[in-house]
Amino acid sequence: MRVLDGVYQIKTPSPGDGSWQTNAYLVEGGDGHILIDTGWDSQEALWALQEGIKGANVKLRDIKKVVVTHIHPDHYGLSAKIKQICGAEVAIHRIDAGLIFSRYKDFDDLLQQMGELLRQNGVPEDELSQLREASLWMNKYVTTDEPEEQLEDGDTISNDSFEFEVLWTPGHSPGHLCLYERERKFIISGDHVLYDTTPHVSVNPHSGDNPLGDYVSSLKKLARLRVNFVLPGHGPVFNALGLRIDQILQHHENRKRDILKSLSNGLKTAYGVARDIRWTAAKGGIAFQDLAIWDRRMAVTETLAHLKHLMEEDRVANVDMQGGSLYIAKD
Repeated sequence: MRVLDGVYQIKTPSPGDGSWQTNAYLVEGGDGHILIDTGWDSQEALWALQEGIKGANVKLRDIKKVVVTHIHPDHYGLSAKIKQICGAEVAIHRIDAGLIFSRYKDFDDLLQQMGELLRQNGVPEDELSQLREASLWMNKYVTTDEPEEQLEDGDTISNDSFEFEVLWTPGHSPGHLCLYERERKFIISGDHVLYDTTPHVSVNPHSGDNPLGDYVSSLKKLARLRVNFVLPGHGPVFNALGLRIDQILQHHENRKRDILKSLSNGLKTAYGVARDIRWTAAKGGIAFQDLAIWDRRMAVTETLAHLKHLMEEDRVANVDMQGGSLYIAKD
């Protein structure tokens, strides 16, 4: 589907759930076409990508570069196969490039670190293995390969028709990037800004100490840009970037308020706080115990991200007791 002159959005399905789709973008150019994000490494996603490219009257072999906004499997998964098919060069931010091997190939250490993180933050032993291994199924939908180009903030990517400025926007992943076309005033935002959901930001072995602080700083960086259209990694194209950023920032303020309310009646682990919060945007939310395993892990690690940010704001303190991390409100 053409979303702007020379720019096409291609929706690729998730394994087993065609309702959750990842947006890839084909950008036409006189010096070769650029594909931004690829979808999961699955037969269904590759076919959807092929059909979308054909619908733009472009052939797979005409793609010269694949730019990956971040290394999550629904954006990075197919990049190696696309390179194999058409010889395109793959580009990704330097930080995420450095995490590929430990995330998808030799991930025993990552699993151990995740288990220790969850145990330290209150996950009970009878749930620990399930939450620790909740994302392992995703690895079979990723083919890894070293990228030809490692990008940095401020780099430019051009194909003689469009020129994108690389904006490093950590938070959702440590090396997440957005692509800003300054002349035409549009931005390809990956999972940094979405129209109808709030991107997941969590503490994990790859995230750094304060990923939510990084994310908020990155949002404020984008708010200064002149943008007419936002082309996100999921959901519809939209405008009013500043308004959407304000809404996301308000969501995080509301979540921090919920966390402080939870802490008002005693010291708690991140797991204990997550159990007190209603989750998802559904009316009234969903109780923690009713979430699927993967969603429960995201709830715990997202709560931890908010607690770390509250510590940076000097509103919460952390104390280690009896082998676990407890949090206390300072407000």
